Amino acid sequence: MPIILFIWMALFYTCASAESGMLSGSEFEYKVAPGDYLIKIGARFGISAKTIARKNGIGYDDILFPGKRLKLDNRHIVPEGLSDGILINLPQGMLFFFSEGKFQAAYPVGLGKPSWATPESDFKVVNLQENKAWIVPKSIQQEMQREGKAVLTKVPPGPDNPLGKHWIGLSINGYGIHGTIAPASVYHFQSHGCIRMQEEDIAALFPRVKTGMKGRIVYVPLLLAVTGSGRIFIESHPDIYKRKFEYLKTAHELAGPLGARVNWELAEEAIARSDGAAQDVTLEEGKP
Repeated sequence: MPIILFIWMALFYTCASAESGMLSGSEFEYKVAPGDYLIKIGARFGISAKTIARKNGIGYDDILFPGKRLKLDNRHIVPEGLSDGILINLPQGMLFFFSEGKFQAAYPVGLGKPSWATPESDFKVVNLQENKAWIVPKSIQQEMQREGKAVLTKVPPGPDNPLGKHWIGLSINGYGIHGTIAPASVYHFQSHGCIRMQEEDIAALFPRVKTGMKGRIVYVPLLLAVTGSGRIFIESHPDIYKRKFEYLKTAHELAGPLGARVNWELAEEAIARSDGAAQDVTLEEGKP
């Protein structure tokens, strides 16, 4: 059985666990379509644009011509925390769905900007709606006014509705998981706290979710896992909400006895980048 060791830092306390362990996603080749650019591709698959550029030896701002083939790797360590329901890891920018005691699917999500953070919390799904009108909160109306924009109070269903076609309402007052009319904003921190998904992703998740289903939102910037084949992976993300997270110290603590099997040079490079790529940091035999 694979093992995962990870740090759960939420509300300024820590908790380590070693209950499960697996990688979602895969390494694959992607053919560039008309209108594609790195941020858009990364938002679709849950990969930072800089990581795509680095791994393909291209510039971050390079123009992508249709037909070009890119090597993509959207593997992510699946955090422990639930056996059934929805688990969202904020720094990771990922939503993980569990059913019947098993991990089922992973999706990139867009989350609250640092000035409007998505809260860490347990929750329940309280309602499911299609083509929901957006009732604009007073706080967002005030922001519209400050920015000199037209102040909206309600946006009906349609192409201008930022909620997209599906809404999963949460017991956290005012918060929900929804589609978006700004797909490139997924896997970024740009919302007013709600959780955005690609339309095709929430369309796949929506019918599997039931009212009363439990969920959890956690803050886990650093994950360390051992796969079934014995490979050790580290996945590091920016401390987006400034929790003063101590990466290297935590990595050593989590590795524990496994530390002798970790290539710490590679691990420190992965932590320094904190680009969200699950990095194989296994120390190969015969190497210091």
